Parts: sequence; structure tokens; C-alpha cells
Amino acid sequence: MQIAFVAALLIYMLSAAAYCAYLFLQRNTLQRLGEILLMAGFGAHTLAIGWAFAATGHVPANNLHETLSIVAWSIAGTYLLMGIRFRLKILGAYVAPLTVFILFVAIQFPRSTVQPDNLLQGVWLITHIVTIFMGYAAFILAAGVGVLYLLQERNIKAKTRGFFFKRLPSLDLLDTTGYACIVFGFTMITIGLITGMVYAKAVWGRFWTWDPKEVWSAVIWIFYAVLLHERLAVGWRGRRTAIMAIAGVGVLLFTFLGVNFLLKGHHGQFTQW
Repeated sequence: MQIAFVAALLIYMLSAAAYCAYLFLQRNTLQRLGEILLMAGFGAHTLAIGWAFAATGHVPANNLHETLSIVAWSIAGTYLLMGIRFRLKILGAYVAPLTVFILFVAIQFPRSTVQPDNLLQGVWLITHIVTIFMGYAAFILAAGVGVLYLLQERNIKAKTRGFFFKRLPSLDLLDTTGYACIVFGFTMITIGLITGMVYAKAVWGRFWTWDPKEVWSAVIWIFYAVLLHERLAVGWRGRRTAIMAIAGVGVLLFTFLGVNFLLKGHHGQFTQW
């Protein structure tokens, strides 16, 4: 498992280097190389997570090291999945370095499980964890696209041909991609909350236990539900959606880390070290 994890980290680093070189040099071969390396890194990362699952019999998300690893894996995987539909090449220069950064943070914490827990077993829980983190990853991608949108909009309004002007796609493509990320993330979060409630009913006898993580996950759901409603009903587009997508990451970070560190609940074990 450790070999596969280290291999994934090294390959992700090479991918990040290729994408950053593409950002500056704008050579398609560098972008393609970065994409291939990102796929290879994701494959090695998947092997490491699968290996851990097979060895322990439960989802490898029982401490902060494992949970951050799954976050990085979800971001890389969701980007590759979304890339099939939206060829936003420049976004790789955001995804690959971010994945490397998260894994570097992960390796600062112990790899051993704090206390094995059979509660981490079961199809419902596996589905819950995977879909929740894929939803988080999609929202993080939407925030990245939002930043790119604001940069390009600034270039256009200033009527300058700055560093990002030729490197970024049209505002329409950025807006459409960001919206697609939010829709995908909202769908995954919805599935994650439903499967989580089914699992809670099986384990604790209630669909909803008012656990702090449950409450703040509902806040996330409501936040993006409002964003989607305003886009469809009122016509929110462009700058406003980009800003909201970026703001949403703040809610995500508090839900993922702040709630576990500041408030007690069932999910605290996932960020122990």
C-alpha cells in the first residue's frame, strides 16, 4: 500500500509540473502529458486505497491521513470525469498542484488507524463516503473555475491582454463548466446525505441524529440548492455564480475540518491523528 501511495504522490508531482509548464508555455503536448500523468497517478492512488480496503476490510477513512488521501483522490478523479465532457485544459494547473498539496499535508499525520471500527463497513457507508467526497471535489472544482472566471472577466473589462487572457477560455465556457460542476456536486451530496441517513438508521436507529456534521452537511446542501434555484429561477450567471462557488468552499472547509475539531459528534474519528 505504501509503495502505491508514494508512487501516486510522485506521479501527481510530475503531473503538476507538466501542467504548470503548460500554463506558462501553452504547448498542448505538455497539457496532454500532465493529463496522462494525472490519470496514472489516479490509478496508483486507487490501487493504494483499494489495497488498504482489502487489508483492513473497511473504508480507509479512519483518521486524518486517510481522509485527506480520499479527498485528494476524489478531486483528481472528479476532474478526470468532468474532463470527458468539458475540455477545460487549464484547470489541470489548479487540480494537480492542489492534489499534491493535500497529499503532502496528509503525510504529516500518522498512517496507522487510531482505533479500528467496524462501523466503517457496509455498502451504504461506502456509497455515503464516496459520493460525499465526490460532491466536495466537484464544489472545489467549481470554486477553481470561479477564480478563473473572475480573472478572465477582469482582463476583458480592463481591455488588457494580461498573462491569463490567452490562457483562459471564454467566459461562457467557464460559466457552463462551473455550473456543471455544481450540478454534479449537488447530485453527489444529495445521494451522500440519503445513504448516510439510511446508514444512520441501521446503526443508531434514527435517520437523523442532529450530529454537528449532519447539520452542517445540510447547510451545504441548502447553500448549493439556493445557488441552483437562483440560477434557474432568477438567472444568476457569471460573476455572481463564480463568487458564490468560491464562498461555498469556506462552508465546505468548516464542515470538513472545523466541525470535527470544534464540535463533538459521530464523525470526529475521521479526522483523528
